Amino acid sequence: MNSTPVRRFPPHPRPIGILGGTFDPIHYGHLRPALEVLETLDLAEIRFVPCRVPAHRGSPQITAGQRLALARLATVGQPGFLVDDRELRREGPSYMVETLASLREDFGDVPLCLIVGADAFGELHTWHRWRELSQFAHIVVMQRPGLPKPFVPVLEEFIAPRKVDAATLRRQLAGGILFQPVTQLDISATYIRALLARGQSPRFLLPEAVLACIHERALYRPLPAPTPATS
Repeated sequence: MNSTPVRRFPPHPRPIGILGGTFDPIHYGHLRPALEVLETLDLAEIRFVPCRVPAHRGSPQITAGQRLALARLATVGQPGFLVDDRELRREGPSYMVETLASLREDFGDVPLCLIVGADAFGELHTWHRWRELSQFAHIVVMQRPGLPKPFVPVLEEFIAPRKVDAATLRRQLAGGILFQPVTQLDISATYIRALLARGQSPRFLLPEAVLACIHERALYRPLPAPTPATS
């Protein structure tokens, strides 16, 4: 009888998702797709990472601390949703490659998944040290159901050798690109801010707790009425 013990390998760790953004303010267009990615890919968690200084757009309308508070209100009570403030603790522009490097140091042999929308992914080649992103994490591209839209040639060349299936996200620490269909809600933070500036309600576009905090702190307050011209 063979008495050689059977070697049992530990299961592959569940990946951690990373969703960055200005979250100015956070809304259901961020939250619903993230929940679908969390559940469909069986991620251990998704970390929402508010940026301090956006590298690719203008300055947020409210402070980093206020955006952080709104993100925490939006995610509290949802298992698997966490808010990570590491970019707010770092000086200078918020570069995702530096954030992923920091997360890799913290989580060692746990797969990481950078989660981005299809539109943001289409601009990936403009990001700081963008080719290095796949050294630290997989990239999960959230898209509407159907075939991925074509991207600029430099991105198509980047995608081709890196396309993977969901199972690979557990077997490898980084390096893959997965296109994940999600329900994409046509909600934008720009539209929410415009509603608030006009004194109109953005209810049902973002969590009630977030909207209540916006009102309590008088964030995104209505624009002042123009001063009548004098002759």
